[in-house]
Amino acid sequence: MSGPSKPWIPADQQPIRRVVGKRVAPPPGTLPSATVRAAMDANAGYRTRAPKGLFFYESHEQMARDRERWAVEAIVQKQSERA
Repeated sequence: MSGPSKPWIPADQQPIRRVVGKRVAPPPGTLPSATVRAAMDANAGYRTRAPKGLFFYESHEQMARDRERWAVEAIVQKQSERA
């Protein structure tokens, strides 16, 4: 009796039908290129413009009001920087 041609796949996993590309890790000890460093610097400078910390609200509406206020302040600040 011959076994199934498909490899065994756990029940909680989906079979991978096609591999589009593979990431290759650089060898240990190599420094990132200038483009990679520029991308890392750009990501490090990203600001959410929301205050950091834990906030405890009595209702969801109070939380939503603060988030909307922070978003509006961020939009206004971004627009004033462009002008």
